[in-house]
Amino acid sequence: MPMPEKKQQTRRAPARVDHPFKGIALVLLSTVFLGCSDVTAKYLSTSLPSIEITWIRFVTFALMFTPVMLPASPLYAMRTERLGLQLMRGAALLGSSLFFITGLRFLPIAEASATGFVSPLFVTALSIIFLSEKVGMRRWIATALGLMGVIIILRPGSNAFHVAAFFPIISAFCWAAALILTRMISGREAVITTMAYSALTGVAILTVMVPFVWVTPSWTAIGLGIVIGVASTVGQWIIVLAYRYGDASVLAPFSYTQLLWVSILGFFIFGELPDMWTIVGAAFIVASGLYIAHRERIRRAQLLVQAERSPNP
Repeated sequence: MPMPEKKQQTRRAPARVDHPFKGIALVLLSTVFLGCSDVTAKYLSTSLPSIEITWIRFVTFALMFTPVMLPASPLYAMRTERLGLQLMRGAALLGSSLFFITGLRFLPIAEASATGFVSPLFVTALSIIFLSEKVGMRRWIATALGLMGVIIILRPGSNAFHVAAFFPIISAFCWAAALILTRMISGREAVITTMAYSALTGVAILTVMVPFVWVTPSWTAIGLGIVIGVASTVGQWIIVLAYRYGDASVLAPFSYTQLLWVSILGFFIFGELPDMWTIVGAAFIVASGLYIAHRERIRRAQLLVQAERSPNP
C-alpha cells in the first residue's frame, strides 16, 4: 500500500526584505559569535585532541537542530534524492572544521583565520569545473592576488614557516567544496534535509574516529566544547538570517571583520600580536575577496538584465 504523501514537501523560503543595513548588522554580529568559537577552540586545543573538539561541536550542533527536525518527522528530514551530494557536503563541512581546529593548535589565531579566508579563491576555481561558470581575467587576477597574500603569510622557506599552516588552507578548500555542493543541491532539496545531513554526517564520521584519540575531558572542557558548538551554530544561523535582508555581494565583505575580533581576543587571551607579514598578507586576501564579491555582483546584475530582455516563451 503506497504511503500517503506528506503535505508541503518543501517549504517556501521567507521572502527577502531589502534592508541592507540590518543585514550588515547581523553579519557583524555573526562574526562575533564565530570569532568567539574559534578563540575557544584554540584555548581548548591545548587539552583535547582536535577530533574530540570537533566531535563535541557537531554533537552540540545536532542536539540544537533536533527540535527543528522533529516536528517535520526525522524520516521526512532525511528523505533525499541526492544522497551522495548530501554526504559529500557533510564530509566537506566536517573537514573544514577539523582542519581549521587542528591548525589553531599550532598557529597564531590571526594567522590561521586570515589564511582560512582564501575560500573564495577555491570557489572561483571549483565553479569552473563543477558549475561550468566562466571566469574572466579580472577574477583570475584577484585570485592571484589572494594567493600572493597566502604566500606572504606562510613565508615558505623562512624560519617562521610551519607545516601546520597548510591546515587552514585545506579547511578553506573543504569549505569552498561545501559551498559548491550547496549550489548543486540548492532548490532541489528541502533546507531541513541539507541541515540534517550536515549535522548527522559529521557526528557519524567523528563518532567512529574519536575513540582512537579519546581524552576524558573535565567538566570545564565539556562546557567550553559546548560553547564552541553553540557559538558556531548561532553564528551560522545569524548569517542565514542576515541574507534575508541583503545581497550576498553586499554582505559578504563584512565577514572579514572576524579577523579584527580574533586578533583582539588573541592578543588579550593568548598574548598574540599579528606580525607585519600576517597583516600585509591578510590585506591581500581581503582585497582579493572584496574584488571577487564585486565582480560577482556585476555578473549577477548582467544575468538579471539578460533574463529581463529575453522574450517570454
